[in-house]
Amino acid sequence: MPVRPSRSSWTSTERGVISAATQGVQEPVSRRIVVAGPVVAIVTVLAALLATQAAGVSLRDPDHVGARRLAMVCCLALVLVGLDIVIRGVRRSDALKSSLTAMRSVRRERWTRERGVVVGSALVSFYVTYVAYRNLKSVVPVLRPDELFDRQLADFDRSMFVGHDPAELLHALLGTGIATQILSTVYVAFVFFVPLSLALALVFSPDLRRGVYFATALSINWTLGAASYLLLPARGPIYFAPAGFADLPESHASYLQGLLLDQRRGFLADPSASGAAQNIAAFASLHCSLIFTAAMAAHLLGLARGLRIGLWILFAVSAVATVHLGWHYVIDDVAGVVIGLVALGLARVLTGIAPRPARPRHDSGVTRAGAARAAVSRHTPRP
Repeated sequence: MPVRPSRSSWTSTERGVISAATQGVQEPVSRRIVVAGPVVAIVTVLAALLATQAAGVSLRDPDHVGARRLAMVCCLALVLVGLDIVIRGVRRSDALKSSLTAMRSVRRERWTRERGVVVGSALVSFYVTYVAYRNLKSVVPVLRPDELFDRQLADFDRSMFVGHDPAELLHALLGTGIATQILSTVYVAFVFFVPLSLALALVFSPDLRRGVYFATALSINWTLGAASYLLLPARGPIYFAPAGFADLPESHASYLQGLLLDQRRGFLADPSASGAAQNIAAFASLHCSLIFTAAMAAHLLGLARGLRIGLWILFAVSAVATVHLGWHYVIDDVAGVVIGLVALGLARVLTGIAPRPARPRHDSGVTRAGAARAAVSRHTPRP
């Protein structure tokens, strides 16, 4: 009879085998999945080239925002990769020396050159799409001068709330003091949420294909959002009816609103000026669409319950913030949800990934636990 050692007597090699067996074999990332992000980027860049040519301006990355954010998220991804290797290595062994060996093993097995190329391609594609989106957004007032739908959007909001302005209702309900500061902080934190969620999904996802699916869905949001700006140009309540927000205190959001208005005026005065750009557009809300996409993806993929709840809370608070602070009409947020749903659907078509909770895999009737026991047996000395 073979003698099975206790778990405490397993060697680092055996722990590594157990880890690999219980985690299952990674599904290969197909070419279709790899090219999904670049396809979105190419389509959006082509649209931006056509739009900027029609507007008589050059394609640009104002203040190098896209390049700086790409560099930032790449550095973040590298840090997370190192953290991923350390965590997985430590889990494989208790002793420091064997942990270092296990980390090297994790690096070789998990972070191959191919995996790095897939992650890098997804990150670059996302930010190329973002830069193209910014160009499309910027030229909207040039392509559709004197065409604004703020009046219609504001009237539609009032009709939904029985003649009341939803922003005024929120001001009365939440107040205009500390609530404004909290909502402003949540709104501005969006700039950190997007790269963080993107990097986390691509680095820590147990199945890289699902991470690429999520990155593709986020990219599609930029493309659809730019299309919605061209469909119904609008500036937003804070610019259309500023008197309704006069009682709000100074905040990060109000500073940003003033800065964007100055940039818009400068751009419209001379659209061809070097570095000139404008970033005001209300319909639809990409704050809502991108956070909704993240929350829905977490729900569809069956991620941790706490994470799902947190993302849905963030979505709800962000939606309230967009209206309370005057960035968007309620209908803009509704349109953002629609964009998120469409983006998730298109990402499924492009990647071929059907988002569903990960389930334990079975190979010829052998469960993961059985595979682990078989792995131990192969590495156990027999008398």
